[in-house]
Amino acid sequence: MKRYNETRFEINRNIIAKCWSEDTRYGFRHLAELDYKYENIENTKACYYSRTWECYTFESVLKSLYSKAKENESLSVGQLRAFNKLIQNGGKKEAKRVKDQFKSVAMVASMGSLFSDTKKQANSWKARMIQAGIPQLSLPSDWDTLSESEKETRLDKVIAELGN
Repeated sequence: MKRYNETRFEINRNIIAKCWSEDTRYGFRHLAELDYKYENIENTKACYYSRTWECYTFESVLKSLYSKAKENESLSVGQLRAFNKLIQNGGKKEAKRVKDQFKSVAMVASMGSLFSDTKKQANSWKARMIQAGIPQLSLPSDWDTLSESEKETRLDKVIAELGN
């Protein structure tokens, strides 16, 4: 199998969690190894059909590695505490990254009012910038039938929410 998205999580200089992804016939999986002093002490995997529901990539396999290390007493209490802190901080770092990205999108989209002469141009700019910054977001199916004032109201609400 071809490995991709390989990531190393260094717990301390002696303990490293190595994670990667592999494609399968039905989807993909995340695999992880826990190495202590360059020797593999635990392995785990998580299989997915379409996508994960994790706060950050590899969260599930890292938690599984932590559980296995805790059960088998592979690591000391202090080392386990450091491993758990790494797992918790991963979610906080990802949440901060997403929040910063949303704020950037909101800032660029709000400039539509400054760069445009008409409400229609401003709304078009705002919608394009929001969709470029958050590709998963889709406009309502009746978007083209809405008045420019209604579009402006909705877009400004989205921008305000992203900027929080």
